[in-house]
Amino acid sequence: MVVMLTQLAWFVLVGCAAAATHWLIAVGCVTVWQQPPLLANLIGWLVAFLVSFGGHYRLTFRHQQNSLAVACGRFFLVSASGFVINELSYACLLHVTNIAYDLLLAMILVAIAGLTFILSRGWAFRRKTS
Repeated sequence: MVVMLTQLAWFVLVGCAAAATHWLIAVGCVTVWQQPPLLANLIGWLVAFLVSFGGHYRLTFRHQQNSLAVACGRFFLVSASGFVINELSYACLLHVTNIAYDLLLAMILVAIAGLTFILSRGWAFRRKTS
């Protein structure tokens, strides 16, 4: 139980750093470089993936025993799956609501976080069983 609570605490901290990175990069791409929000979201996710994987591999799930390559590959699939849900939801909601793009992106990032923890803990960074 202590391991789970420690992992959850690190997951929240690393996740907040990654989400902030994602959001700041995406909003910066829209406001500074006039990129469309959906492209900016992709760019934000790619940068945030590096923050997220590094933090989760070194901190959240540091006791897992998979190689860097295996953990990265698995986490990429988890993260990319979450991003597909994120991007589809974002595209749909941008068209059917009047919510500002930056607020909408923040809401979606929070909504996807729980799913990412479950898949990361249960598969991407699962301890090897001998």
